[in-house]
Order: sequence, then structure tokens, then C-alpha cells
Amino acid sequence: MDDARPLSIAMIGTRGVPARYGGFETAVEEIGRRLAARGHDVVVYCRSVDGTPSPAEHLGMRCVTLPALRRRSLETLSHTALSVGHLAAHRTDAAFVFNAANAPLLPVVRALRVPVATHVDGLEWRRAKWSGTGRRYYQRAESLAVRWSDALVADAPGIARYYARKFGAPTTELAYGAPSLDGIASDRLGELGLEPGGYHLVVARFEPENHVEVAVAGYVASDAALPLVVVGSAPYADEYTARVRAAAGDDPRVRLLGGVWDAELLDQLYAHALTYVHGHSVGGTNPSLLRAIGAGTATVAFDVDFNRDVLGGAGRYFRGPADVAREVERAEADTAAVARDAAALRERARDYDWDRVADGYERLARDLVARRVPGPRRRWATTAPARSEVVEAR
Repeated sequence: MDDARPLSIAMIGTRGVPARYGGFETAVEEIGRRLAARGHDVVVYCRSVDGTPSPAEHLGMRCVTLPALRRRSLETLSHTALSVGHLAAHRTDAAFVFNAANAPLLPVVRALRVPVATHVDGLEWRRAKWSGTGRRYYQRAESLAVRWSDALVADAPGIARYYARKFGAPTTELAYGAPSLDGIASDRLGELGLEPGGYHLVVARFEPENHVEVAVAGYVASDAALPLVVVGSAPYADEYTARVRAAAGDDPRVRLLGGVWDAELLDQLYAHALTYVHGHSVGGTNPSLLRAIGAGTATVAFDVDFNRDVLGGAGRYFRGPADVAREVERAEADTAAVARDAAALRERARDYDWDRVADGYERLARDLVARRVPGPRRRWATTAPARSEVVEAR
């Protein structure tokens, strides 16, 4: 095989590009644009947003917009099924499937003789939004991803450890990149009545495992003088959104902005917060966390290994509301310590580089085509891991 020739590469299983929603979409956009700039033909399967399809091309990537059933339990799989059907008529050299939930469709991709790697993400079965049936489905899907993928991609050391322990399965570890937000302007903050260094920030989808309610409740219980700005919302999460609003109560210091899709404004919010409070606990290496450290913003994170892998000793950690209250008060009282933490995190962000991530995906795509990959594993573990086997909370 000619390891220099351009490849055609399909990216399947996400909401697609432009990236508006979460980590997978960010990864597809940042990796796909770089692969396209290197001459590869990158096809991204997309879902429409509010009835509006993605453009035919975005940052050099070809976009194929297909419908999906608008039900939480069926949206991802229904869209991926249509995407795989389209792939059958427009085969590519290799495919990356994002989300182990799509594993039941991997045999179809393999039947097309398209080598496929599955990006397995975090521990989806631990998300509170899933019922017992949903959790069992996701646990089973992990097994099927191991069984039917030519290769697995993990975006965090904790995910790689999990698949090694539970399945004895090797993974290609490719973390996300951290954007550099050094020297970014602050002129847009005035639109929200904010000043640089004059607020604490939460950015998260409103789901229990992201601990937005904990962050808000802890802040409300604190004596912090600076406001807490909360960016986020979520489809299918009305009950949890109501809990977040209840935690905020009528405290005038809490600013619930909802979703902010203006990338320039969002970057300025990250870059000029005194602290970023990060509650994500199950999703591997989180792009929002990387965005914060790329901005050089002091970070208070929920205490699990995924977050410690990124922040190390430069981060501050919380397990409950009292910890959040303590950390926001400490930050306001000791801005010199905040500045030291911020500088250390900015240095750690250099380890998360999208160009190197794209290098890894390009190598993996060539290895898939050349069959230099582990291949499907016909035997796999079937027992669900104990909580302590998955993410070691401190």
C-alpha cells in the first residue's frame, strides 16, 4: 500500500459539523478539517439542526445531512443506520464510528469491507438519563464494539484502562486538543455586563453527571462576591434543568445564560473567568475542560480520574457543594494563587494539540486500510464492572 496517497474517510455517529453540541462534534470538526487540509476526502454524516441541514461543505469536509428519529433512545442509532446505508452506496477507504452505542451497526460496515475504528468515548451507561434498559444496552454495546471493531480509540487514559481491564482490549489513545486562547479580547463581555476576572464560570450540558446543580448549590451557599455565570442547557432534560434553577433560587449573583452558540463570545467567557467550575464525571477527556486550560483559566473540577489526568496538581477539586463554596471563596481571597494555578494549567494545555491528534487519526486511518490493526476480538468479557473498577473518585 502507498502510505502517501490521499484516503477517503467517513466520520459517522455524531451530530456532525459545524460543531455546536459536544465533544464528539468538536473532535470531528478539528480532526476532519486537518485531514481535509492534508488532501484526504473527509465525509462527515450530519443531522439537521432545527430543520436546517449542514452546508454541503464545511472547512474542506464534505457533509451529508440525514434525518434522525427525535427520541432520546433512538436518535443516535437511527441516524447512524441511515449513514451506514449511505456509506453502502458511497464506500470509503476507512471509517471512524463515534460512540460505542452505534456498535450494532458495525457488522454492516464490515460487510461493506470498509475497515472501521470505533471511538468509544466515556462510560455512557453511567449517565443518569438512561433507565436500567438503557444502561444494559450501553454495557452490551461496549462489548460489541470490542468484538466488531478493527480498532478502538480512547480519548483518556482512564478509558484505555477500563477497556484493558474489562475486555483485555488494546486501544489507540488519542486525547482531544486544547485551543490556545492566550491574549484573546474581552470586548464582548460588556454585552453580558461582565468584566475580565470578575466572574466564575460553568459551561455544561444540564445532566446530573455534569454536576451543574452541585456547582450552583455550592456557589449559592458561599460568600462569593463575584457572580456565577452558567452556560448550558440540554435536550430531554427539563426535570434536571428545573433542579438547577431551583438551586439558583432568587440569588441575584447567579446568571443562567442558557446555551451560547457564539464561539467568539464563549471563548471570551472561558478566557476571562476568575475560575472555571467543571463538573463532568463520565465522559473521558472533556473538550470544555481543555478549552478552559487552553485559556489559562484556574479550574475547579469534580474529583474523578478523568479530570485529574488532565489537570494534575494544578487543578482544584470538589465532591460536593461545600467544596465548591470553599474553592470560589478561596479564589476571590487569594488571586495570586489563582494566577499560579492558571499559569500551570496553560503549560499543561500544551500537551493537548489538535495537530498531533490529527496525526494520530491519519496514522490510524492508514493502518486500517493496510490492516495493521488489532482486528475484531471474538472473545470478550461480559460482566459489568464494579463502580470502583471504572473511575476512581478521590
